[in-house]
Amino acid sequence: MRCCVSLLTRRFLKDSRVTISSSWNFFGSHRSPLGSRDGDFLLFRFFSFTPMHRRLPDPDDPANLIKEDGVSVCSQMWIENFKEPDRIATNLSSYLRRFELWVLSYQKACIDETGSYVPKSSIQRTELEDLLALRNAVLDNRFRWGSRLEFFIKSPRDKTDYQSLSKRKIKAILTTTQPTPFQDKIVQEVLLMILEPIYEARFSQKSFAFRPGRNAHTVLRVIRRNFAGYLWYIKGDLSTILDGMKVGLVIGSLMRDVRDKKIIDLVKAALITPVITSKPDDGEPKKKTKRKYQKKRVLAEDEPKPDPYWLETFFGFAPEEAGKLPNWGHCGILSPLLANICLDELDRWMESKIKEFYRPSKSDVIWNSPEGEAEHGNTSWPEFVPTSGPDKTRKIDYVRYGGHILIGVRGPRADAATLRKQLIEFCDQKYMLKLDNESLPIDHITKGIMFLDHVLCRRVVYPTLRYTATGGKIISEKGVGTLLSVTASLKQCIRQFRKLNFIKGDRDPDPQPCFRMFHATQAHTNAQMNKFLSTIVEWYRYADNRKKIVNFCSYIIRGSLAKLYAAKYKLRSRAKVYKIGARNLSRPLKEKKGQSPDYHNLLRMGLAESINGLQYTRMSLVPETDYSPFPCNWRPDHEKALMEYIRLDDSKTLEEQRSCILEQGLVSPQDYISMLVWNYKRNAVRMDQLSLHSSSGNGIENRQLLLGSNLEKKGDNSKEEQDDERLYVAQG
Repeated sequence: MRCCVSLLTRRFLKDSRVTISSSWNFFGSHRSPLGSRDGDFLLFRFFSFTPMHRRLPDPDDPANLIKEDGVSVCSQMWIENFKEPDRIATNLSSYLRRFELWVLSYQKACIDETGSYVPKSSIQRTELEDLLALRNAVLDNRFRWGSRLEFFIKSPRDKTDYQSLSKRKIKAILTTTQPTPFQDKIVQEVLLMILEPIYEARFSQKSFAFRPGRNAHTVLRVIRRNFAGYLWYIKGDLSTILDGMKVGLVIGSLMRDVRDKKIIDLVKAALITPVITSKPDDGEPKKKTKRKYQKKRVLAEDEPKPDPYWLETFFGFAPEEAGKLPNWGHCGILSPLLANICLDELDRWMESKIKEFYRPSKSDVIWNSPEGEAEHGNTSWPEFVPTSGPDKTRKIDYVRYGGHILIGVRGPRADAATLRKQLIEFCDQKYMLKLDNESLPIDHITKGIMFLDHVLCRRVVYPTLRYTATGGKIISEKGVGTLLSVTASLKQCIRQFRKLNFIKGDRDPDPQPCFRMFHATQAHTNAQMNKFLSTIVEWYRYADNRKKIVNFCSYIIRGSLAKLYAAKYKLRSRAKVYKIGARNLSRPLKEKKGQSPDYHNLLRMGLAESINGLQYTRMSLVPETDYSPFPCNWRPDHEKALMEYIRLDDSKTLEEQRSCILEQGLVSPQDYISMLVWNYKRNAVRMDQLSLHSSSGNGIENRQLLLGSNLEKKGDNSKEEQDDERLYVAQG
């Protein structure tokens, strides 16, 4: 037995590359005094239960490169850039190497492709290896934008075997318009994650399109808040810039804040790589084929569902300013950010002009702050602004939504003409965009300014101003002022409905049946239109005529559905439909032949679908206009959270808070808890007594109580030390 154990031990030690002599010395020092047999048994147990070497991680496994969550990496990038917004980014390739960002980009791209979220634990190793190969290709300059046949990673929906394709199919793929490759979307997502926090910390607060936390509602609220009292308006359309700009201008704007060669080369390659949009042309006219009956296509399991009817209809209501989305080369989702980067110079130029044109007046008590950054309007009447005149403050303001700009001028028309001339020269020199006076018209507020399908106009009011004079006498005077009115355009709403084939005619619009919902059930059709009406109510939330415009939309939708149901159920007229289905079309409509049992009985048995009536059939049901005040220096919630986190993370903020607490004689929550615990344990002071002290007395007494307990502890320690010293001397 002893020989067998020794042989097994030596062979095991030899295989594990451990020095035999050192191991025997180690176990010899711990040999049992009972005998060699017990020692061999202990040695056998040790080698049986103790592993001699750890299992090293697989260096080829890409999962080992995920050392941190991708969301936390992105959060750290946002924090760093908002902490130092003016810092020039030079080393962004380190973020490009972070595999966590690539995994997060893969998840976002899969959501767009399949319509479902892919957890990180569900990503297979083969997909991670392909994703790692894509990352290495980008870092080694082997990645090519718009590749049609060679992919490092394919979409989960793409099951095509490109090696077995025929020459005809390969030619069609290489010469016709194809969707954006899946790997291009991943690279675009990574670049967006890296570049967006850099420029969001630098962008002007005057731009609102293609930015997180900002939308058309933000623009309308800013206009209502800041543009009261402006007489002349310049509305400009620079949307041709969104169609495309010269590569040198885009790269030059990008390099103002980013100096990383790898990132710049990637963006430049995406801009200069040609996009194949041509179609095959054989030179022969196509023969007209008879249209065959098409079966209803069934969606695949991983195929995203198309937009519902109500959402497509609402997209048709998009205003002109929000109807164009830039798409430059192979940049994809990166194009809106690049457009904002290029137009940011226009925003900065306009901000300098705002300071240059500002001329305060001593007689104008509303806008006479040093730089015009004070709260607009009177404190008693927030929307009241006195009319313009030679003795009033001159001021301009500016907002930009995508490629559309709106400038308000308070002062003479000559100031607006001068600003327009300078703006034309700037756009010509910077963007090589030829503008003229007709493309930048100057309109008076009385004509009504159309922006985002809302009309900006004014109402002149004559309020009675009462104030107390120096002698205590109350004086009442008639004042003159204007209220800025933001109303939804009814003509534009009719035009949008006509474009969607819901109505015909101009003066007396007649609703038309929406035959696309002909084969849907009454419950499904009503549900779709209710969702559409809900989005319309939300879109016109800040319009002064919200009730009127929503009631008109509800009338058009209800008339369209009534005509549809009349044709579907053969009821001849809308009056017959309303008589059977009620005003809100909530009752079931049946054909004359084959009368079914009572609807409520079918609903109770679960054989019928519940029908919800149309919303907002009466004007009283429409909610009121939202007039909630809008802050002057408004920021989105995510930027507020970032700024608050940066402020609290700063050590100076903590020191200021501590000094403020000491000056006011207060006690911080941490000190209060420590006093509760310490005094209860050491001095047997009950918690209610301490809380009574803290509530009745000030923080100095509590601090003295805490210091007193510490002094008692120090006294006890010194007394014990003296006793120990006396005992030591006596023994000596």
